[in-house]
Amino acid sequence: MSQRSAGDSPARRLGYRLAGPRFDYILHLRPAEWPIMAAHTTLGYLLAVGVGGALRGDRLGALALGLVIWVLLLNGGTLAINSAFDRDEGDIGYLKAPPPPPRGLWQFSLLLLLLGQGLAFLLPTAFVWAYAACFAMSLVYSVPPFRWKAIAGLDWLINMIGFGTLTPYAGYVLTGALPGQAHLTVLLAFCPLFASLYPLTQLYQFEEDSRRGDRTLALIIGMRRSLQVAIVAAAVAHGLFVWAGCLSGWGTTGPDLMRWSALAISVMVWARVLVPWLRRHAGMTPRQHQNGMYAALGAWAVTDIVVILAWGLYT
Repeated sequence: MSQRSAGDSPARRLGYRLAGPRFDYILHLRPAEWPIMAAHTTLGYLLAVGVGGALRGDRLGALALGLVIWVLLLNGGTLAINSAFDRDEGDIGYLKAPPPPPRGLWQFSLLLLLLGQGLAFLLPTAFVWAYAACFAMSLVYSVPPFRWKAIAGLDWLINMIGFGTLTPYAGYVLTGALPGQAHLTVLLAFCPLFASLYPLTQLYQFEEDSRRGDRTLALIIGMRRSLQVAIVAAAVAHGLFVWAGCLSGWGTTGPDLMRWSALAISVMVWARVLVPWLRRHAGMTPRQHQNGMYAALGAWAVTDIVVILAWGLYT
């Protein structure tokens, strides 16, 4: 039954053929998000060692371990806990047609989180503390009686800090280095950038969130205001990137001019996603809002690439 309700893609059919009903547990870890989380974590690593250092193999073992801990155990466990308590029926982020949460999903998720915290001690202390902070936020985000994801503003704040800044920070510090002022500003800029992205992930779930009684940020402030907030937050994030460029001593010629140009491209990509969405939002269907969310994820990926090229290429 769960196999049928989970959809009929080739990947799912193969998963159920190999693992049977236990594949439901894997689906609720939402592997479709793993590449996104891995890329954002790796961004911090590339800032720390530079693209050249990565090509030389600097701290690649630590990166591999860190990705398993941060992406599969922490992020996967967090999303599975979310599924265990939400019991969504419609599409959710990174998982279309989710199967019903299997028995013991909450306990399975908690075990993954605890395993990740234990393995984190194999990496530098700053990584351990970053993991512990996100572990705590994962629990208060989804688990009653806290369930901060249902409280507008608190849900936003946790995701801004956890995914936005602590994820690339973890990738940075797993190398054993600590970010200086310019790199720290870059990492902090991802906090308002995720503040832009997060309400966009809720627009296509208006009806289901309202039916469940969750008071998400997007439901409280409405679609139009959510999109306006997203535009302002993206502008603040890029303002911080500009400030980080100034702290890095960028000039206006040669490679530095290319760095400024790359930042300008990132601004234009975000504007291309958000401004038309604001203009057309009133007549859009939930599916169109969902497509808009994935377009915003694409803009996020462009910004990741821009940051790597601008700060990591010549480290």
